[in-house]
Amino acid sequence: MNTSVGMDGSYPLTSKTAGIDEAGRGPLAGPVVAAAVVLDPDKPINGLGDSKTLKHDVRVALKSDIHERSIRWALGCANVEEIDRLNILQATLLAMRRAVANLGISIEMALVDGNVDPGFGCPTNTIVRGDTKVAAISAASILAKVARDEVMVTASSKYPEYGFDQHKGYGTREHLIALKQYGPSKIHRKTFAPVRDLLAANEVIRRR
Repeated sequence: MNTSVGMDGSYPLTSKTAGIDEAGRGPLAGPVVAAAVVLDPDKPINGLGDSKTLKHDVRVALKSDIHERSIRWALGCANVEEIDRLNILQATLLAMRRAVANLGISIEMALVDGNVDPGFGCPTNTIVRGDTKVAAISAASILAKVARDEVMVTASSKYPEYGFDQHKGYGTREHLIALKQYGPSKIHRKTFAPVRDLLAANEVIRRR
């Protein structure tokens, strides 16, 4: 991974460059969480990579390194109600804007994973698979993933029947079985197909 520049060499890492990424667009339950990270050019962090390919204990260790060695980091979140009201893309962009706002500093450049500009009000470079190409985005990916996983583990204690601590809300076979057996919880995304279809089927049954 290139630790000092953007994917094409035109975006040097400075103390005012933030990497932004999210976790939780695909699950059937829980929030979408974004992170923004301003890395210190003089304090490189070894081992950064796509959070989805890293083991849990590696992500947790890197989280501590990112907290200690970055100039600034912050999280932003969009909850289930916002996801259902806005749609998942707009909720994701909202979470990203909140993360950048929570940095508490003005940034000169935003490097964002994906291909949509969230509208930060500063120069922004969108980079498809940026979490595999730019260290600051990778760091943001790791913080977002760890934070969201922690939210879902906490949710599992309130809704133990769904197994959120295992699948983190993704549509695994076990999750879909539990969803059919118990119906949606308050943190399920009602506009996502498996949940929406189940709610529609139950409505048809009630009307009969």
